[in-house]
Amino acid sequence: MSQKFQELINSERPVLIDFFATWCGPCKVQSSVLNTVKENVGELARIVKIDVDQFPAIAAQYGVRGVPTLAVFQNGNLLWKESGVHDVNTLTNLLQNVANQSN
Repeated sequence: MSQKFQELINSERPVLIDFFATWCGPCKVQSSVLNTVKENVGELARIVKIDVDQFPAIAAQYGVRGVPTLAVFQNGNLLWKESGVHDVNTLTNLLQNVANQSN
């Protein structure tokens, strides 16, 4: 997975990673928010979920201490990372801004 993860975050298209856990209540809320964000940004960005229990090494590598934690990568660079639940507008604007800066 680590090699695939590197390929994923090296994309020119922004990638939002949702570090989550299946047992986490707020993660379920964040997941439904991300469905709407995906509809809003379309092909501008990708949204990928990473289960911290299945991939603890990746979570540790990026300093994920709590879930949900969201991170935005582009061209292999970590551009933004925050823990907690975030709203549709904040995430949509964030991804649109990152995508537009690269064009």
